[in-house]
Amino acid sequence: MKVKVLRLPHAADLPLPAYATAGAAGMDLLAAAALEIPPGGRALVPTGLCVALPPGWEMQVRPRSGLALKHGVTVLNAPGTVDEDYRGEVGVILFNAGAAPFAVARGDRVAQAVFAPVARVAWEEAEALDGTARGGGGFGSTGSGLREHSGEISDDNK
Repeated sequence: MKVKVLRLPHAADLPLPAYATAGAAGMDLLAAAALEIPPGGRALVPTGLCVALPPGWEMQVRPRSGLALKHGVTVLNAPGTVDEDYRGEVGVILFNAGAAPFAVARGDRVAQAVFAPVARVAWEEAEALDGTARGGGGFGSTGSGLREHSGEISDDNK
């Protein structure tokens, strides 16, 4: 699939997003400006790119695992969605959950772009819904899974 991209003047010398490996799901998005994000702060990082997605597709803006692990920096609205009809500059909302200020240099890899098809639905109101084994249970009703990772197996996860 080909996606049209417009490189804005402040990103003219930056490479276009690319897959880092043959098996990578996401393309690295680069910062088109330098800035600093204080601990607990957030910033809109410009990419200098505008895209024209094909009908029925979205571009998801996702965090980079290395930034999250090493610096506590993530995409705040992850995954961010670029809609097929948006033609403005793609921006990345970074959040610094770390203890130190985080410097973004121009050209830094700040997020990933993953392309996904979008299903369109039409609501059909109903008087009742089909039953399932889970029913209305949610928000931890199938077990938190936290004890699994500490070596313990909880009763609800056996």
